[in-house]
Amino acid sequence: MPHIVLFHSVYGLRPAVLAAADRLRAAEHEVVAPDLYGVPAADTVEDGFALLEKIGHDVVLDRARAAVADLPPETVLAGFSMGAGIAGALLAERPAAAGLLLLHGSGGSPTAVRPGLPVQLHLADPDEYEPPDELDEWRRAMTAAGAALEVFRYPNAGHLFTDPDVPDHDAAAAEATWACVLSFLDAR
Repeated sequence: MPHIVLFHSVYGLRPAVLAAADRLRAAEHEVVAPDLYGVPAADTVEDGFALLEKIGHDVVLDRARAAVADLPPETVLAGFSMGAGIAGALLAERPAAAGLLLLHGSGGSPTAVRPGLPVQLHLADPDEYEPPDELDEWRRAMTAAGAALEVFRYPNAGHLFTDPDVPDHDAAAAEATWACVLSFLDAR
């Protein structure tokens, strides 16, 4: 079973992230879910963006690097929304990653994708943070880079649909996501 690092969204390390880590551990995966903020999680997305601005993206990225420093090179990089971007950013520094698991965000530019890299994206359809033209461009770039790409879209779900503590939550979409995620991880 692979090691997994699971990065939180802009809200911070919320109960939903800890519950997701526990779900993955129950499936016998080794999971690290670092707190990239070092302060209590935000209650609103606006407060989360304010926290990110106050802490700084570079500090958050450095904390993510520190969180993976002692993990095996083939650790699966995973994240929720902003955390998907963090996972994508670390890919260049961790070329042996066993996979890239992106929940609620595409993870940014696929410049460091190696041919055959397993990538799974779970995204609301539509998603306010992922405009269709940008997502299409991202998908083309991932495919051109040779990623083994799977994209799952969830009609009418809110952006952070796996988090039961936010208005975006969609229980059916969340359960479908976790079933696909476990299958993806079991193949690593």
